Amino acid sequence: MQHRRRTKQTTTLEERLALEAFRLREAPKLLPPGIERERAVRKARQAETGAHISEWLNSPGLAPPK
Repeated sequence: MQHRRRTKQTTTLEERLALEAFRLREAPKLLPPGIERERAVRKARQAETGAHISEWLNSPGLAPPK
């Protein structure tokens, strides 16, 4: 039976998504206009959106009813 490798995350999901978005925002600056550049911009936007959604879901305003 194979064992699943587990890793302990040292940063939050929001931090990792923000770092990935920053990295992806820098990549198009080095690429010529074209499909690869547009893909990098789209992925950066998706990472930023994911970070915002995660922050929104973890906000205290969404506490379950008591």
